[in-house]
Amino acid sequence: MESDTDHLALAQPTRARLFALLRDSAEPLSTAELARQAGMHPNGVRIHLERLRRAGMLERGRSSHGRGRPRDQWSVTTAGIAAESALAGGADPGVAAVAAWLARAYPSGETNRRRIESVGREAGLSMPVTAGSDPKETFLGALNRLGFDAVAEDVAGGFTCTLGRCPYREAARENREAVCALHLGITRGLLESLDAGLQLREFVAKDPDRAGCLIGVGVDEPD
Repeated sequence: MESDTDHLALAQPTRARLFALLRDSAEPLSTAELARQAGMHPNGVRIHLERLRRAGMLERGRSSHGRGRPRDQWSVTTAGIAAESALAGGADPGVAAVAAWLARAYPSGETNRRRIESVGREAGLSMPVTAGSDPKETFLGALNRLGFDAVAEDVAGGFTCTLGRCPYREAARENREAVCALHLGITRGLLESLDAGLQLREFVAKDPDRAGCLIGVGVDEPD
């Protein structure tokens, strides 16, 4: 089991969806059936299922239906249910729980910081965002749904967001470097997902108990 990344396995939206399908099923499901319900190719589904199995969240059985190779049959484990429950609560349950877990699991260091930032970027890219006509307001709304109480101010060539609170401050007290790396990655992913000519220019972390972190965003002028 990959004990150092158990909770991260469910932080990925597609894996969380597949896990939920199995959790809500009265019986084990095959890879093909999960692919049908999720609207995905079986090969892609199998990769995610194997990741969850290695994390100890799924069990794989085999069923034989006459001729041919036995089919995989997937079901959730008690550990998987517990991990899913651990991701509940807070402004954004999954991100808040992952932030807390990362703070405990990862020591400080450049390598770990890059890994955590990458996880955050993936989460930011996958977050549902309702794009509007104003990229600034769309980005601001995404931050506030995460619980940051952000306000924006226009500046030359873009805007600056000041964060009124840190929804992950308890985890940040334990390991500020890890939590801020996660937040930086989420910010990068959100800006990329908007695909509106937004670039991260500045990311200034502050005391999580006092908040006030700054995010500077550049906006490309339309041709």
